[in-house]
Amino acid sequence: MSPSIDRAVHTKIRRSSLWSGILTLILLGLGSPFSALCGEDYEREPINYDTATPENPISRLQAALEEGAVSLSYEANTGYLSSLLQALEVPVSSQTLVFSKTSLQRNRITPRSPRALYFNDDVYVGYCQDGDVLELSVADPNLGGVFYTLDQKAEKATLVRQNDHCLTCHSSNNTKGVPGHLVRSVYVDQSGFPIFSMGTHRIDHSSPLEKRWGGWYVTGTHGDQKHLGNLVMTGTKQKEPVDNSAGQNVTSLDRRFKHSSYLTPHSDLVALMVLEHQVEAHNLITKANFETRQALHTEAGMNKALNEPPEHRWESTTTRIRNTADRLVKYLLFCDEAPLHGRLTGTSSYADEFSQWGPRDEQGRSLRDFDLERRLFKYPCSYLVYSKSFDSLPGEVKEVVYRKLWDILTATGPQKDYKHLSDTDRSSILEILRSTKKDLPPYWYPSQSAADTASSGGAPEQKID
Repeated sequence: MSPSIDRAVHTKIRRSSLWSGILTLILLGLGSPFSALCGEDYEREPINYDTATPENPISRLQAALEEGAVSLSYEANTGYLSSLLQALEVPVSSQTLVFSKTSLQRNRITPRSPRALYFNDDVYVGYCQDGDVLELSVADPNLGGVFYTLDQKAEKATLVRQNDHCLTCHSSNNTKGVPGHLVRSVYVDQSGFPIFSMGTHRIDHSSPLEKRWGGWYVTGTHGDQKHLGNLVMTGTKQKEPVDNSAGQNVTSLDRRFKHSSYLTPHSDLVALMVLEHQVEAHNLITKANFETRQALHTEAGMNKALNEPPEHRWESTTTRIRNTADRLVKYLLFCDEAPLHGRLTGTSSYADEFSQWGPRDEQGRSLRDFDLERRLFKYPCSYLVYSKSFDSLPGEVKEVVYRKLWDILTATGPQKDYKHLSDTDRSSILEILRSTKKDLPPYWYPSQSAADTASSGGAPEQKID
């Protein structure tokens, strides 16, 4: 038997009268109590990905369109794109350009006609030159990545949810086994086809710069640091390392394609860095959401089948929640972030706009403040702690996340896995969160926590490992 089995299960299964209860668990699709039940199917209870009603910025926009409260305007060159971005509050400056044939409208994508991607904290919008549709996705607080299209030829703008085709790529080990997003770096030939024989890299903030941006245009300066952006291969026989000197420190794409069909001439380096951090953070938030809800659902079935009280907490449930919280916290605090070795500067207004979105504490500090010389952000804690997806995490896992964050940020001296955080880093992040995050537990505020403890006559809350 697995070492992760609850001790209580060992006792229960010795009672032959309960074997029928265990069989009931399996027949109900709740799985066997002899496993951690990882990777449950999100098409079933309690997630019901296909049949649950989405509640996100795109679904709300579609409802407004149907009611006539909002309309989208059409432009000859880019269709509904500009109006859609405005309606969803997605900044034009976030534009990044990818020329690998690795998305829905791959027949439209080449180095001469890249796909443009725009994003904010929740929404992603893809645009292809002369494309049939605009491609949209969103980090839905309850469903993870949800995908839509908007017909560029339709007289009336309608956002249509898409699952079948999108989930082929957007629900796999690369997205943590949940509906989500991914950024890839691939070598690309002159037609835009990926050269998979040369390797491919899934990118997040832990990826070294030299592995990033294959198949993407990149505008910005980065000194002597190397990357794979702006590189079009002329043959398939080459091996790494590839000479990409012509693709470094590019500030204009004028000679590479005509950008008059796009909203800006940029594929901003800083926007790419933020995008790569954000998509994996969304995946891990969704994973924590699904894993917790599935664990609690399985537990409820086990308690019923084994005649336990509804509130009985199984060790396996606690373990699953702690493990998924631990993975999320490590990513939120930029563990394993690839270091930078010089100043990065984009070419658009994206960095300035992103920094202004706040919130800021009394000293004017924000988790959106960039470093861009040693690392991505000045204060290494993800701004997605303010997102609706994070706020909508089940209370059971959010409680563990907050306790882990508190323990790390208030620790003295270096900690395993968090040695990259200096005392100043931890102090600054703690102060910023105290000032700007509204749902923190009382123990985050020492004076308030002490007063609560004194008034109740109780002892301070114990730490969760």
